[in-house]
Amino acid sequence: MSKILIKIILMLTASLMLIVIIGVTAIVKSKNIIMIETNTNKSLVEFFSISVDPDKKYIGNTENNSFNYQFENFVIDEKTWWGKMAKTFINKDWYQNIATPKTRIVIIWPGQRKEEIIKHIGTVLAWNYKQRERFSDLIENATPKMKEGKYFPGRYIFNHNATPEEVFDAINKTFQQFVLKRYTPEISQKVPLKQALTIASLLEKEADNFDNMREISGVIWNRLFIDMPLQLDASLQYVKGSLNSSKTWWPKVKSSDKFTKSPYNTYLNKGLPPAPIGNPSDLAIIAALNPAKTDCLFYFHDNAGKYYCSKTYEEHKKKIKQKL
Repeated sequence: MSKILIKIILMLTASLMLIVIIGVTAIVKSKNIIMIETNTNKSLVEFFSISVDPDKKYIGNTENNSFNYQFENFVIDEKTWWGKMAKTFINKDWYQNIATPKTRIVIIWPGQRKEEIIKHIGTVLAWNYKQRERFSDLIENATPKMKEGKYFPGRYIFNHNATPEEVFDAINKTFQQFVLKRYTPEISQKVPLKQALTIASLLEKEADNFDNMREISGVIWNRLFIDMPLQLDASLQYVKGSLNSSKTWWPKVKSSDKFTKSPYNTYLNKGLPPAPIGNPSDLAIIAALNPAKTDCLFYFHDNAGKYYCSKTYEEHKKKIKQKL
């Protein structure tokens, strides 16, 4: 074997070892960040604000509202490198065992449906079918009684053998703290909680940031004001993801799906779906209650994620031809 070949092998071996070291370091760092951030106490603002009046069919001006929200159990940003690491490896035993073999981290991502969440928690805590069912029943029967909308997004740390009751208790207390205690009777009179959670759950799937949530919230409310079908693909994704034949929780929508018979099909049915389609963060709830004031009735995102809205369908079609 020539000296040149030996040098090449040594260089490749060193490079491979360096890559492995960097990868392991990044994984350990991401786990540490999640642990530290989860245990960091942050102040919580008081009650939710509201600027929409469904009875008067009016959206107030909130341009000067800073929406000073902070989270104690705040949500991981999926766009950060450690957020991506967490989403990729969080269900793996070896990842959970790094540095903390007796504890488990559970992450509920904003907008996830309950089946996704229960599968994740059940995997991380090694629950059997009965334990998963028990947990689901506890959440569903807690006040207010709903199947979706109450698995509050965030990061939770449990003992590795945590029971369904213990996990329910933590998530339910967080939902009470961040939603129920902040949702005043005055707000409920204008927008019932279930309605706000339903709109917020749609925003989680239709928008890509808080400002965009408020923009789309404005369009949703404008359509509700004039009794116009919402025609949101997110609702169809929820319908398709509920089918046993679906291979993903949020499958892509085809034109033919718009004719699917379901109370959650916002193309066939006017108004909101009968219940939330997922579990929204309080950011989405804020956006649902405080939509951006707009004249738009139609919107879309281009391939780069940029948002466009229009007052008329003709204008909407023209923009689509130009931007897509």
